[in-house]
Amino acid sequence: MKYKIAVIGAGPSGITALKNLLDQGLDAVAFDRNEEVGGNWIYSENESHSSVFETTHIISSKTLSQYEDFTFDEFDPETADYPSHEVLRTYFQAYARKFNLYPYIRFGTMVKHCKWVDELTWEITTEKNGEENTEKFTHLVVANGHHWKPRYPEYPGEFTGEFLHSHHFKKAAPFAGKRVLVIGGGNSACDVAVETSRVSASTAISWRRGYRIVPKFFFGKPSDKVAEQSKWLPVKVRGFFNQLLLKVMLGDNKAYGLRPITEPFGATHPTINDELLHKIRHGKVKPRLDIKRFDGKKVVFEDGKEEEFDSIIACTGYWLSHPFFDKDFIDYSSGPVPLYLKMFHPKITNLYFIGMFQPLGCIWPGAELQSKLMAQELIGKWKRPKNIEELCEREVTHPHYKQVNTPRHTITVDFHLFVKSLKRELPKDYVSKLPKAKATPLVESAP
Repeated sequence: MKYKIAVIGAGPSGITALKNLLDQGLDAVAFDRNEEVGGNWIYSENESHSSVFETTHIISSKTLSQYEDFTFDEFDPETADYPSHEVLRTYFQAYARKFNLYPYIRFGTMVKHCKWVDELTWEITTEKNGEENTEKFTHLVVANGHHWKPRYPEYPGEFTGEFLHSHHFKKAAPFAGKRVLVIGGGNSACDVAVETSRVSASTAISWRRGYRIVPKFFFGKPSDKVAEQSKWLPVKVRGFFNQLLLKVMLGDNKAYGLRPITEPFGATHPTINDELLHKIRHGKVKPRLDIKRFDGKKVVFEDGKEEEFDSIIACTGYWLSHPFFDKDFIDYSSGPVPLYLKMFHPKITNLYFIGMFQPLGCIWPGAELQSKLMAQELIGKWKRPKNIEELCEREVTHPHYKQVNTPRHTITVDFHLFVKSLKRELPKDYVSKLPKAKATPLVESAP
């Protein structure tokens, strides 16, 4: 039987899924609500689209943030260690052009509903220009990303000033002259605090737990390249040395007035930021404890400190969401995610998840390897283990890191261990640098 495969999303994970399916001569088409490839890396001030900030740069270095089939050196040898969102957008679009992906992508198309019928049938309903269309496919590839549905914090009382999620933060200019409070200690929170502090009357940042702030460079090298030298060590040992290095280089959080770190390395995602500690020591960002309650424009913190703010920006993460599935079918929003290699469902054999993991590093190198493994299975050159249900459960009970129990930490993997586990399943000649897709699509576009 000839396969007909649908890919949801044309972001970094979706395009590599599509590329590797087409490489094997498979009939595939991708759907994306945007008008270009790149997903979150297409900067836009339109709030309906989840995009990066105006000043965003990647937080993992280029050599650990590239497709093996199309490296940054092949794209532009002068690419910086930490490229901007504009460079990344053009990189993804160059990837799509190089491998002739555009004819196989239906832009401006929202996937509304996916109904699993049997092991060779999906009924997929899409909407474009207000018109719905339902088609049948044999396989479904989910690559819709997991940084688009905001998760808001809840506190007693009511804040009467401006309250928004980092999903809606695009640039610092609207916060000029305002008293700003940023909630969170992750990458987005620290970036938002730094950016708003350049123009605000004052900026404070509230943490509910201690976070490790990791600089982008150690000894003149990207910090993840330095950390890569110890990837052969067990995770706990590696974490100990990374923790020690940070303490030697930066000192304790208390030196900056920040909450102390109480969890071992890897229990929460490290935050990659070169400027936050600088801004704190220069008085531009004020550290604050967790919020106890709101009272109009006044915020009461857990240590009793009270302050008034004009704007609060909650950088509190995103829900893992698949709105095109019925809730009683698949819902990973709040519970464990039992998928083998973060991609294979324990029972539904014609469903793949690509890029639905959160590495301590970059997503799309792993997504590329997942895509290659998916394609190998579809052409009959790889078979999933017979004990896949057991392996899926093991993914939940034996994570790479024992992390704090929050929705953000249900899909964490160690970058190097995850890449190694995927490469172990692939043939030695898995790299494919030449375009193989035909210039015309195998699947006709919907009317």
